Amino acid sequence: MAPLTGSTVLELIDETAARLDAAGLSLADGFGQGTLSAFDEAAWLVLWRLGLPLDDLDSVSNRPVASAERAQLATLLEARISTRKPLAYLTNEAWLQGVPFYVDERVIIPRSFIAELLADESIDPWLGEDTHRVLDLCTGNGSLAVLAAMVYPDVAVDAADISLDALAVARINVDKHGLDSRITLVESDGLAACTGPYDLILCNPPYVNAATMAALPAEFRAEPALALAGGDDGMDFIRSLFLNAARHMSENAVLVLEIGNERANFERAFPELEPLWFETSAGPDQVLLLTRQQLR
Repeated sequence: MAPLTGSTVLELIDETAARLDAAGLSLADGFGQGTLSAFDEAAWLVLWRLGLPLDDLDSVSNRPVASAERAQLATLLEARISTRKPLAYLTNEAWLQGVPFYVDERVIIPRSFIAELLADESIDPWLGEDTHRVLDLCTGNGSLAVLAAMVYPDVAVDAADISLDALAVARINVDKHGLDSRITLVESDGLAACTGPYDLILCNPPYVNAATMAALPAEFRAEPALALAGGDDGMDFIRSLFLNAARHMSENAVLVLEIGNERANFERAFPELEPLWFETSAGPDQVLLLTRQQLR
């Protein structure tokens, strides 16, 4: 790879973005695991490598960059392009709602739209003084459990996953944010080892249908298939969840479920259900809410 030549932070970001585009990376080829454009990906790469704030480009855009720093940037950029690994795996860091999380290849990169709903209080109308126990099912790196504990300081959170590798990463993040006294990690195949009853269940399950799984670009294939693949129509885990959820929920509990781009498959699989669909930055088809009464 030719050396980077930009002399300021902004020049290097523009140059890095151009290299990403020239290498054939695009939204379809992996942006979407933390960023949505080549410029955003380049900004993350440059700012992280230089140890600069990720959320304040304006204040450092004209900062000079030394030749040794340019060499470090070039090494990271070469790894991003040649391996097609998501940048979060190369940096071991991902951010969700302004909160940093440790990640590696044992977990998918946190990007759940449920995080938006926790932050903007969209779920709050279905909660109350009797909301004491929260379950983050399919917790992965533990990010939703951590965010829920931060947003709701009076609740106890169980963070469950079938993967011991994922739970080991979740432990890093629970400890990182000082929440070990409020978040309990649970090894569980679905709800099997979750005791309940829970007042709120958050779930970002494996929901990618088989055809989409087969066509995933290299960046997404780098993530654990166990956390992505949902069977032929993406609904395998969700069918099992709906069979068992009500008995793990308190009387007024709700389930908040993310299904990504699978709304059509969801409605074919569960035509009798009429969930509430939340508005998110990706539209009104990604996350739904069901009450215990609807799941009984």
